[in-house]
Amino acid sequence: MIRWDAGEPYEVVFSTRLGGVSEGCFASLNLGRLTGDEVERVDENRRRLCGEVGGELERLALNRQIHSDRVLRAVPGGRGAPGDGLWTDEADLPILAFAADCLPIALVRGNEAEPAVAVLHAGWRGLLDGVVAAGVSALNGHTTRLRACVGPAIGRCCFEVGPEVAEPFAARFGEDVLQGRKLDLRASGEQALRAAGVAEVEHVDLCTACDPDLFFSHRRTGKPRGVQGVIARVA
Repeated sequence: MIRWDAGEPYEVVFSTRLGGVSEGCFASLNLGRLTGDEVERVDENRRRLCGEVGGELERLALNRQIHSDRVLRAVPGGRGAPGDGLWTDEADLPILAFAADCLPIALVRGNEAEPAVAVLHAGWRGLLDGVVAAGVSALNGHTTRLRACVGPAIGRCCFEVGPEVAEPFAARFGEDVLQGRKLDLRASGEQALRAAGVAEVEHVDLCTACDPDLFFSHRRTGKPRGVQGVIARVA
């Protein structure tokens, strides 16, 4: 587990693939039920992850991720609503976003505001569509100081894209996010956060595609494979 010290009253953890009960290509802390893994093993993995932030599996909320800009208010125990982000100001409601190369992002309100937290799944489609701005807006970021942490994701070293992706990213985020055909998804995400008004942005600067021992990676292995994620709770 990779813990972000977001300050009180927040608990935020980025998971790796280690510490669970799944086997084979899902070994061992796979969090996704739709991957082909056994449901009972996934539920146990999610239970363990919830425990890392002091949450209960029965209250865990998550989306059916669709590479969109939809950020929804979390409902305790909510499952399956299409979207790519969740937010809550409710105490003891753990929220989870999956990733297997895309950016997992956690957002929290500053200590001077009523506590609230959001988790986002930001791939290249979501970044272009504005999922980061939607997450910031959900926490009233234009009037409230927010902090963010971007978790492990595919690095520019491993993310080669075609012109259909490179051109809109260069237009949106500038030529500096590209090095030849390699796209810097992390730099693009930081630009999106800062453009939305987030002044404090931290990173877990690890490449999911480079480290098969620690992370699942769609670009590295394709499917079937597991997913890691970011979980957060207002204590």
